[in-house]
Amino acid sequence: MKLIQHHNKKKAQLETRRHFLKECTTGLGAMAMASFLGCNSTSDKVVSEVLKQAALDRITHFNPKAKNVIFLHMAGGPSQLELFDYKPELAKLHNQECPDSFIEGKRFAFISGRPKMLGPKASFAQHGQSGTWVSDALPHFSTVVDDVCVLKAMHTDEINHAPAQLFLHTGSARMGRPSIGSWVTYGLGSVNDNLPGYMVLLSGGATPSAGKTVWGNGFLPSMYQGVQCRSHGDPILYLSDPANVSRDLRRNIIDAINDINEEEYATFNDPETLTRIEQYEMAFKMQVSVPEVMDIKDEPAYIHEMYGTQPGKESFANNCLLARRLVEKGVRFIQLFHWGWDIHGNAKEVSLEYGFRDRCKEVDQAMTALIKDLKQRGMLDETLVVWGGEFGRTPMQENRSGEDNAFSGRDHHIEAYTMWMAGGGVKPGLTYGETDPLGYAGIKDTVHIHDLQATMLNQLGLNHLDLTYPFQGRDYRLTDLFGNVVEDIIA
Repeated sequence: MKLIQHHNKKKAQLETRRHFLKECTTGLGAMAMASFLGCNSTSDKVVSEVLKQAALDRITHFNPKAKNVIFLHMAGGPSQLELFDYKPELAKLHNQECPDSFIEGKRFAFISGRPKMLGPKASFAQHGQSGTWVSDALPHFSTVVDDVCVLKAMHTDEINHAPAQLFLHTGSARMGRPSIGSWVTYGLGSVNDNLPGYMVLLSGGATPSAGKTVWGNGFLPSMYQGVQCRSHGDPILYLSDPANVSRDLRRNIIDAINDINEEEYATFNDPETLTRIEQYEMAFKMQVSVPEVMDIKDEPAYIHEMYGTQPGKESFANNCLLARRLVEKGVRFIQLFHWGWDIHGNAKEVSLEYGFRDRCKEVDQAMTALIKDLKQRGMLDETLVVWGGEFGRTPMQENRSGEDNAFSGRDHHIEAYTMWMAGGGVKPGLTYGETDPLGYAGIKDTVHIHDLQATMLNQLGLNHLDLTYPFQGRDYRLTDLFGNVVEDIIA
């Protein structure tokens, strides 16, 4: 306790009087309210909760619709033309040569020469009262379309995986910028002192092409970076005590390290040193809190059946259930990455007929269960669920090296693709945006990546124009100089 009090005192020294008076007026009001409510030295817990809630309230720019985000990233770029964007005209042109207008002056990752058009490799039908088009590749998801807002005319600037993933999550195609989860936790903080505000779960057998930078903190303090967890084995690497090291001994080790860090701070006054102290303290708390929240064995049988989970294994289904549990514990931003959606058609496992169908089976039931589970617990209204990849796929068959592939596949496409959102104050049962008859480009209500980012922050009560951080002589923000909130999809 003495160490924590000492740390808090040093942290307070970084705040100027002007900053305190400008930013902490709500906290002062909360202290006054606490006194009116009869709180005194014997009711520190009550005062602490009042101040914590006051802190959460004051840092939003306006009243939030959502308190948490679960971002389901399908790494590799799923094909919208086999999932949500029904194009019967494209089917009529199957195997015909691509029009000049589709390829002249355009960028593609692998297409060369003149490719042929590729009709949809899925059957479509309308579902729900909303009549949302969904293919037979997602039979479970078709049952929740009335809870979902489908964005059919997304577009991005980056044609290759790593830059496009960075662009989606950090607002820049270059490394070094904070991820959206880092921006959110920087702006809103965490409501659970024993867990990080930003946690990451992986499935599909590989990390995203851009690596861990897509959940990095960039130039923000390192306390805001995403913490990667695992759905099998130790939840977080190196979190457990080594053999023959007791929890008391670990406490003593951390105290000794923090003493050294305090001396360093006294010498150099580097705020990052205080962050380091906080991270050691958080890690110590997480040794108890993380194994508890990451253990899904105690979930009832009907929940495991709903999600298709298998405790002890790494899977997208397990990660979806863990995401719900983390939201329940107050984790602000949960990021799921599921790898394997790069369907070029140059091999069976990356073809629309086989590999793509396998990826759909891996996510369909679980992401549907997540929406249903959040809704039945009364949590969907305050939890924003976002699904999609870094870009879409072309209406043309990929002809790598100018030759037809043995299997069906599509190249990377930046001009039109589909994402969806659910909960968090977004209009349910809405299909927003439209592409041309062949699904090549958006022609109505297009949404850029920066627009998506601005809208996500907006639902959390954050104005993307005002959420800034000074770095190298200027203020930076997630959306850089761009981005508009998509007002039409907000309930």
